[in-house]
Amino acid sequence: MDIALLAVAAVWGGATGLLIPRAAYRFAVDPEEPWRTACPAGHALTGPLGGWFGPARCAACGPRVRTAVPYGDEDGTPATHPGGGGAPATPPGSDGDSGSGAPYAPGTLAPLVTALACLALAAATGARPELVGWLLLAPPAVLLATVDRRVHRLPDPLTLPLAAGAVLLLGGAALLPGHAGSWTSGLLGGAALGGFYLLLFLINPNGMGFGDVKLALTLGVALGWYGWAVLLLGGFAGFLFGAVYGLGLVVLRRAGRKTGIPFGPFMIAGALTGVLLGALTAA
Repeated sequence: MDIALLAVAAVWGGATGLLIPRAAYRFAVDPEEPWRTACPAGHALTGPLGGWFGPARCAACGPRVRTAVPYGDEDGTPATHPGGGGAPATPPGSDGDSGSGAPYAPGTLAPLVTALACLALAAATGARPELVGWLLLAPPAVLLATVDRRVHRLPDPLTLPLAAGAVLLLGGAALLPGHAGSWTSGLLGGAALGGFYLLLFLINPNGMGFGDVKLALTLGVALGWYGWAVLLLGGFAGFLFGAVYGLGLVVLRRAGRKTGIPFGPFMIAGALTGVLLGALTAA
């Protein structure tokens, strides 16, 4: 096992994961609201690509007041004004001073998850061409899971480019020697899984969001790269993970049988499981 390859993958995952909290904060709004453009204290977000990339703490706020838990929802999503519009609410106990120093969201989980996912992908895939694709697709997948967990939404600016990226990246990998998958199989897998989720959406629109359908295109391409068996395994694993989570909430009386849960994170976790097993068996 190439230790240097594993180290590079882990560092890549951790570094890109550090950029996820700010992007997730900006994307985590209701469908009718615009993307957030200011920190919880009201400072305009600045930085590369229009302020989308940056740390999970506003530089203008500074470390003047540190809070153990960010104000807002339990998962760290900052509170917004009841009227919507994406404008951040003033923190409880604050007089509107800009020095809240509260992060937009917990800044530890996303980098850790991304680093572990990239490390696992590198360990399973090895130095094959498709590893580049997996490492580039992993951070936006974690970002999608983070946003969906907070607001039950998979934004088009993430799902659609991710699908195109999966097709192009794996298409490039298929042109290089040493790859262990099939681009044609990946395209067919994307069409198959996307079509299956579209059917579920048409049958029960209240139980399946259209964002899940778009995400299924990407995951189907990734899973289909290693063949139909991996596609079925990864697709089934997503439903299994979601069912176990939902049953756990019911057992703990934290949700009812008809309570909606964000399905994107489980789709992505199932796809990761399938890709890892596919990469291992293809070695």
